[in-house]
Amino acid sequence: MPLDPVALTIRYHAAINALDFAVIADFFAEDATYSSGGIGGLNGRADIMAAFRRYFTEYPDQIAEDSIVEPVSAIAARSVWHLTATSTLTGNGVQRQGEEIITFREDGRIMSVDVTDR
Repeated sequence: MPLDPVALTIRYHAAINALDFAVIADFFAEDATYSSGGIGGLNGRADIMAAFRRYFTEYPDQIAEDSIVEPVSAIAARSVWHLTATSTLTGNGVQRQGEEIITFREDGRIMSVDVTDR
């Protein structure tokens, strides 16, 4: 069965919205990379998951929605998203929007996530 990067991206985002860290971790290859202007570059599943846990400790009420999820190649998808969240440290609300390119290995694990804020 061929890889469906759009379906995988939708499932990955659903796991994030559910704060299902076990499923999120299972999506990432051991040597995955994650790049975002806000946090810089992360290398490896352990570093990526540590960053996810720190972020969602501060923003546990995040609500994110995709407005577009589309294929960019046979192994990658692009999503355009927006989110709202509240910092547990400051009480300040955050609104962000951006896009990301998620590239998958043939086994469906994420090789890389490249996030660009708008």
